[in-house]
Amino acid sequence: MKSSRKNSRRDSQIGFSLIESLAALAVMAVSLGAGLPSFKQAAERRHLEGAAAQLATDIRMARGLAVSHQASVRFSVQQASDGACYVIHTGRAGDCRCTGAGTAVCVAGAQALRNVGFAATGPVQFSANSASMLFDADRGTVTPTGTLSLQLRNGAAIRHIVNIMGRVRSCSPAGVVSGHAAC
Repeated sequence: MKSSRKNSRRDSQIGFSLIESLAALAVMAVSLGAGLPSFKQAAERRHLEGAAAQLATDIRMARGLAVSHQASVRFSVQQASDGACYVIHTGRAGDCRCTGAGTAVCVAGAQALRNVGFAATGPVQFSANSASMLFDADRGTVTPTGTLSLQLRNGAAIRHIVNIMGRVRSCSPAGVVSGHAAC
């Protein structure tokens, strides 16, 4: 009889008190709060890397379209108050324009093949040192060469350098973004 009393007393004492539960919740809240800034930075870095990968792919696409369609293709960049954008198009340098919202308008028979916008309030900012690059239909070369930059507000950036052969080399200023050589 004595042993059954011990077992019932032990069973009624299993579990956590309210104080223990609140202490555990406080520790979890502090741990989660400490991890949120690094999660935000990781998400921004992934956004930058994704935008950089897409930009490099689009540059290669412009070169490939010029060669495969036997027609010159342009990669044009615009900076505006609502952001920056690029449009891959046929026609002359000023025939297509785009907005930070990612819409493109073409005139004089030019055709937009792809356009991408970067809103001024977005996490990634886009800039270029050349307003328009022309990919030659015969050789796939580009004139002029250019450097296109994608940058986060914290300064982390990835640059794409397009050489005369139309090839893209990527780097990060001071090697800040891991996986990219230093510029």
